[in-house]
Amino acid sequence: MAIVVVSGTGTEIGKTVVTAAVAAASLAQGLSVAVLKPAQTGVLDGEPGDAAEVARLAGEVTAVELARYPDPLAPATAARRAGLPAIGPADIAEAAAKLSAVHDVVLVEGAGGLLVRYDEEGATLADAARLVGARVLLVAPAGLGTLNSAALTAEALAARDLNCLGLIIGSWPEAPDLAALCNLADLPDVADAPLLGAIPAGVGSLEPSRFRAAAPEWLAPQLGGTWDAAAFATRWAAGG
Repeated sequence: MAIVVVSGTGTEIGKTVVTAAVAAASLAQGLSVAVLKPAQTGVLDGEPGDAAEVARLAGEVTAVELARYPDPLAPATAARRAGLPAIGPADIAEAAAKLSAVHDVVLVEGAGGLLVRYDEEGATLADAARLVGARVLLVAPAGLGTLNSAALTAEALAARDLNCLGLIIGSWPEAPDLAALCNLADLPDVADAPLLGAIPAGVGSLEPSRFRAAAPEWLAPQLGGTWDAAAFATRWAAGG
């Protein structure tokens, strides 16, 4: 997979757990993995951030954080409020390229959605992805409203000539409603990209050993797993 940017259609939709699952599945294949968090916001010094959480769940990954800002805001805004230097796309691309030189897989976890601003010039994670030639793995929620945000993000990717590796549902509910069930078919259609997994809700609280053992079951073969979109949809159509 080389360098993959993990972005979302919004915030708080499971990007960190998805990143951890992909990392765990890659490690299970014997690949070396690095996780890069360009800008960690909303976390104080000394507290574990998203990269550390991925390492806790997935195992022996190289976890790198480029900048940290205390306010839970977009990186550009958080950097300005903290009086700290912002992280631009060139910084992100350089760090990802260096990690890629010594790792099989580099996962770059964004903050919020694809076009969240990282610096005062308005640069985004999409700009960094273009610089380094990364593919984008899009994380989306399961339920009502997800189709519009997925379609908009897909249009933004296409407008920038960025390749969407596929979509993952970041938190599949225990009791999915009608919208979630229909979105299994509609999400890949509106995003023009394959559905590559569905992460069960709440698995971030599993013991790391259980998380690592189960991760391949949530991901398609393209991501080192055994999950099958058609079989998953058929099972839930029959009641789960």
